[in-house]
Amino acid sequence: GRFIRRFSIDELPQLWCVLKGDMSIVGPRPPVPREVALYTQEDRRRLEVKPGLTGIWQVSGRSEIGFKQQVELDVLYIESHGFWLDLKLILKTIPAVLTGKGAY
Repeated sequence: GRFIRRFSIDELPQLWCVLKGDMSIVGPRPPVPREVALYTQEDRRRLEVKPGLTGIWQVSGRSEIGFKQQVELDVLYIESHGFWLDLKLILKTIPAVLTGKGAY
């Protein structure tokens, strides 16, 4: 199980959600109900966009980043997303997944 989690293999079924249009490749991670209960009004902006397979905090430290900073980075992404940022995040995701750095 640790190997599967470390290299994000457990995330592969979410590709189906991308193909169905329920998720995007880049965006805030899908919310966990217990976390949504902790959101401030500003944090709730995370819920206004499609969730993604990867995002800004996944390439900035993954589990090494605290919840509050994860939310702040997702809101920052929402405010500044675009083609070039998405491409940059996709390219940074590859080494993050291959090294397993910061995975739970």
